[in-house]
Amino acid sequence: MSELAEIKERVKKLNARATKMKMDLHDLSEELPLGWEQVMEVAGETHSAFKALAEARAQLKEAEQKETPA
Repeated sequence: MSELAEIKERVKKLNARATKMKMDLHDLSEELPLGWEQVMEVAGETHSAFKALAEARAQLKEAEQKETPA
């Protein structure tokens, strides 16, 4: 598998994870005040997921630019 394909696959997986975390945080917020103890943990995991996704997207953009002749 090429480096570009590997990065695309990683972005796809991270996007799915970030979307799941976003929905978990949304669901948690709708149930407040129940589960308030979990807000910081879920928010932190959501933040980490979106940070990893942003980094992978930047890596993908860089790899695509390298592969495309100027």
